[in-house]
Amino acid sequence: MTSPDGATPSASSEGSLSNRILLGLLLGAICGVGANLLLVPRFPDAVEAANRWLFVPVGQIFLRMLFMVVIPLVFSSLALGVASLGDLKRLGRVGGRTMLYFLSVTAFSVAIGLVLVNVLRPGEGLPAETREKLLETYRGEAASRMESAGKADFGPSLLVNIVPRNPVAAAANGEMLPVIFFALLFGIGVTKLSAEKNALWMKLLEGLADVTVVIIGMALKLAPFGVFGLIFSVTSRFGFDILRQLLFFVVTVLLGLSLLILGVYPLYLKFRAGVSPVAFLRKMRPVMITAFSTSSSNATLPTTIEVSERDLGVPPQIAGFVLPLGATMNMNGTALFEGITCVFLAQVFGIHLSLGQQLFVIVLAVLTAIGTAGVPGGSIPLLVLVLTSVGVPAEGIAVIIGVDRLLDMARTVPNVIGDVTCAVYVAKKEGFELKI
Repeated sequence: MTSPDGATPSASSEGSLSNRILLGLLLGAICGVGANLLLVPRFPDAVEAANRWLFVPVGQIFLRMLFMVVIPLVFSSLALGVASLGDLKRLGRVGGRTMLYFLSVTAFSVAIGLVLVNVLRPGEGLPAETREKLLETYRGEAASRMESAGKADFGPSLLVNIVPRNPVAAAANGEMLPVIFFALLFGIGVTKLSAEKNALWMKLLEGLADVTVVIIGMALKLAPFGVFGLIFSVTSRFGFDILRQLLFFVVTVLLGLSLLILGVYPLYLKFRAGVSPVAFLRKMRPVMITAFSTSSSNATLPTTIEVSERDLGVPPQIAGFVLPLGATMNMNGTALFEGITCVFLAQVFGIHLSLGQQLFVIVLAVLTAIGTAGVPGGSIPLLVLVLTSVGVPAEGIAVIIGVDRLLDMARTVPNVIGDVTCAVYVAKKEGFELKI
């Protein structure tokens, strides 16, 4: 992605920004943990007031500035990507490779999670009094998530609702799958126009993409402060007691996510795309920092596209097609988390899940990952549907909500790395030369 005047942002300026964001993240974590240990026991109201009036608003303003451009960015990038591919035969080939990657890697991710949770069995041995305390502490939040799950579309209705009655209303409501569907059709429509009209619409779409770049640049100036506020508000409220009680579960999830980042993706890059995993991961640092600090694939999308095109050499037509789709449909880390959490809660409640039921969990996790909103906490409502489908009490999500924010930040990282891995793979298969 280039700036509106055609200049590409320098790697040094982007590196400086990512360093400042990382510094904001580290300082926010250190100050938040310090406040939790030293100030919360003595001045809990003061810390909560600081979060409510300062740190949370600063963090949310930064996030909202990114979310504000997600819809125009997804629409312009995806429509441009489809239009740039030219013929429908090539579009079908690229789309087929993309969807095959999404489905296969997501299913493999869930399988890794199920193997880990069955071997390590983190849900066994959790004291009954700890379970009851967690259920009581987070019962209210769990009820609101269960209510959201009741409103979620699942099954055939999910497929029907991909086709929007009103694409403008879908965009206003932040419904990404209908927006993606409309953008795909719009891009296909542009390819069918005469050369003169095609050139006009391509210019308009490029202009829209350029405007989003300017707004993203404004938002990123706030990034170090926004990230500090987001991390401080989480760590100052978190508390070590709940983390200590659920540490084995957290370690199991983090181990699975690490296997994706350091094992599955590098092997895929090496043997399927023929690129250096070390060089790839080195250039992915800005994306990983942004994903971890925002907990959102959608909020990370501008950075994901930027790094993929500028640093990895993924052509705009491939990046514009694969990455917006991936930010909504390719949730490898989320699917792994859902598989582990489902079996973990079954273990906590003493429920035995048969092999057949766990295979069903894989299918459900893959399907719900496609429908998961790429926003903080977006996986929890659909996780409730997975739990109830295999007979695990839905209110069990109250057990893990206390640590979900940390795990949400962590699982967003492999989500976005998986998207870029797919873009690199598709670009190589299409015969493009990359920078890695």
